[in-house]
Amino acid sequence: MTATPAEPYTPFVPSAQQLQSRAPRPATDRATVPAPSPAAAQAHRRASRPPRWRSAARDGAVLLVLPLVAGLVLPAAFAGGGTRRWFGGRAEGQRAEAQAAKDAAAAAFYELDTAQRDLRISIETITAVDDSPGARRAADGFEALGRRIDEVSHQYINAVDAHDLDRDDLEASAASRARAELTAAKTELDRVKQELDRFAQGLGPLLGTAETQLARLAPAVERARQGLLAASNALDAVRGSGLKADDLAARLAALAPELTKLNQGAGQHGVRETLERADRVVREAEAVRAEAERLPERAAEIDHRLVSLRTRAEALGTRAEQVPQVLSELRRRFVAACWQDLQQVPDQAARDVEQAQLKLREARAARDAQRWPDATSLLSTVRALLNHTDEAVSAAGDRLRRLNAVQKDSQQEIDRTRFAIRDAQRLAMAGRSTPDPRHARPLDESVARLDRAITALEGRHPDYWHFLTETEAVRQAVGRVVDQIRKERGAGA
Repeated sequence: MTATPAEPYTPFVPSAQQLQSRAPRPATDRATVPAPSPAAAQAHRRASRPPRWRSAARDGAVLLVLPLVAGLVLPAAFAGGGTRRWFGGRAEGQRAEAQAAKDAAAAAFYELDTAQRDLRISIETITAVDDSPGARRAADGFEALGRRIDEVSHQYINAVDAHDLDRDDLEASAASRARAELTAAKTELDRVKQELDRFAQGLGPLLGTAETQLARLAPAVERARQGLLAASNALDAVRGSGLKADDLAARLAALAPELTKLNQGAGQHGVRETLERADRVVREAEAVRAEAERLPERAAEIDHRLVSLRTRAEALGTRAEQVPQVLSELRRRFVAACWQDLQQVPDQAARDVEQAQLKLREARAARDAQRWPDATSLLSTVRALLNHTDEAVSAAGDRLRRLNAVQKDSQQEIDRTRFAIRDAQRLAMAGRSTPDPRHARPLDESVARLDRAITALEGRHPDYWHFLTETEAVRQAVGRVVDQIRKERGAGA
């Protein structure tokens, strides 16, 4: 009976290289993926080294020596010798289990390394866009996780370095220790990987906001470029019509450095700063374009105002020449108090009209030179001068008209004032048996004031202008009392 030695126990275990080939690759739509860390590269070289004990030379030698060993050993075996398994037995099983633990730890190490590199890209995206306290806390948390990852990576690398599973004389106890240490390293790698996954899930809101801003970046820069192009085209069209737009051209030229920074990109100037710069360029370019398109209309408006104000100045000059005649009649028919404050009107009106005509000539020169802001400012000055002159000239004629009316019939002014007082008194007594002193006192004072003004008309040369100003003042005082009563009752309701 011939005994055939058992084949060495060589289970098939996937190598680190095979696990690495099946490891998840980073998405191609990411930003630039960093190179594997030095620890990862070192672990890869150790994990992927081919076992020397499985080499072809070793297998060939075993086959050559096998018949000789069988001839020497078999007699002793049949003579009642030991029953130990051939070629290592239990040690080879422990070696296979340790090798499987080593391959599993290598796969966990590469999964952790890949997840860390992906998370680093997310953190860089957030910090490039967001400088809020939440983003800074996320960056600090990632650094703390990085230190934890370094610790478990060193634990894994030390376990790999401490045990040479390819030794021919590897004992079962050494293989068992290697399996235990490699299993423990894998457990720590998995635990840190879970922490990393939970941390990545917590970054969802920050990462979403950052990606939203990054998605806005390209359209915002493109809008800025299109806005500048539209402003430049509008400026060219205006110049083609014969109008100057030097101030608009200067404002557009000032945006050139901003466009240069936009073209340099957010990588150099930051995402938030680039978005703000793009929005600012869009606003300023739109303003330049709108003003350029409105420039022909603005020129026509300035031409119209020049003609209108010149006509008005000439008309006011003619009216101002009639003021001396009005003053002469006032002096002849009324006391000095009725016209003394109008003595300077003719001279002042003449000076204002002359000044307005001078500013009109300056505005015309500015318009011819196409200095649009200067022309607009000068025309506003002319309008203010003419308004003041119009009021003064009108005051002289209005004074004579009112004095003539009250001299002819003062009763109409008296009745008008008394009606206002009685109306206020009825309102003050509405719903009351006695009036409120706050309302009754000013109304009683108004009655006495009107009586005094009427009495002053009984003299030989009455001051009609004083009478008119007094009745006007009485009506204003009564009107304030009426407003006060209505506000109080409105608040009470």
